[in-house]
Amino acid sequence: MPVSAGATNLYLAKHTRVFLAQGSNIWEIPVLDGYSFSQATNTSEITLSEMTDATGASRRAKQVVTDSLAPSEWSFSTYAKPYLVTGTPDVMHCVEEPLWANFVATNVYTPATPAWSKAITLGTGALDIDFNDSNFTTLGTFDLYFVLGAANVTGVNYLADGDTTIYKITGAVTNEVSVTFDIEGITTLAWSGFGESIEEVTSYNATGAIVAGITDTSNFIRNRLTALTANSSISGSSVDYDITLTGGSITINNGITFLTPETIGRVNKPIGHVAGTRSVSGTFTAYLDEKTNSTIDLFEDISTNLLAVTNSFALDFYVGGKDTGDAPVAPGLQFKIPKAHLTLPAINVADVLSVEVSFTALPSTLSATDEITKISYIGL
Repeated sequence: MPVSAGATNLYLAKHTRVFLAQGSNIWEIPVLDGYSFSQATNTSEITLSEMTDATGASRRAKQVVTDSLAPSEWSFSTYAKPYLVTGTPDVMHCVEEPLWANFVATNVYTPATPAWSKAITLGTGALDIDFNDSNFTTLGTFDLYFVLGAANVTGVNYLADGDTTIYKITGAVTNEVSVTFDIEGITTLAWSGFGESIEEVTSYNATGAIVAGITDTSNFIRNRLTALTANSSISGSSVDYDITLTGGSITINNGITFLTPETIGRVNKPIGHVAGTRSVSGTFTAYLDEKTNSTIDLFEDISTNLLAVTNSFALDFYVGGKDTGDAPVAPGLQFKIPKAHLTLPAINVADVLSVEVSFTALPSTLSATDEITKISYIGL
């Protein structure tokens, strides 16, 4: 039977369910309001450029032809939500796990174990993500299904009818993920990527979709508790900077582009993606503080160091909090950046003066993958 939201010809954004399918494995991805998916066409204009004839006339019309379909584009946001599956042994997961797995490698999931073939370690105390297998020209692909009008029913066979429409993005790949430390908010990951095409399908069977952790309310991560540890020898000796954050962000980008043939006489479609330069960058903000090794000292150390064209800071972001043993507080999310180049802090004048610092994570060598050595989810 079709799953209906009771709408008549119109669809509400909140009555949408999103599923990620890879092989026989299906995950429901609980997305926030503001998701999007689209596909454009690449066109060429054919124009004339001629002088006038004997009567002073000149042809000025143009033609437009469609060359190819551009890659489809998609974006949505999810909460960062770790959760523990109890068993022998206990295994830490996160709701957005398949997105991470295909963002950092070409991956295969074995639910019986459970395990990913690369880059994801499902431990008993943490889920760890690394980039060791990310230096390849292609990364993991999957299919995305946007079921419009699905209301509150999940994990069933959805049938397209007057109240339900289903769109499928084939060959989807994740290009970018960004986390913003909004001090009053819940930790949110903004995902975006591309796909080969968008098509409307008549049905999608989501029976058996993995939905663990989706409805839990104890696994949200609070940004206000986020802590930063920063260490550098830029001043001549090793210094642990004492910085209390007021905000920040981290963005990781795969530099994805799509290959499209250029056969004349037909509308060409994208045939696959290529991964480009990996980029890890971000910002953090803090009050302009005069305490020892705080932001005033950070400003001075960077501005007076004229001999190093690339400075080096070890940054550890503990989203959700850090305990006395330098471990994330549960539930939490840790980004470990061993070498970051920081720009000179920009001083922002407001009721309380603050600084904004931009950084770029750097690998140990041009062939390395250690811009971020670890992304860890810690669940309750």
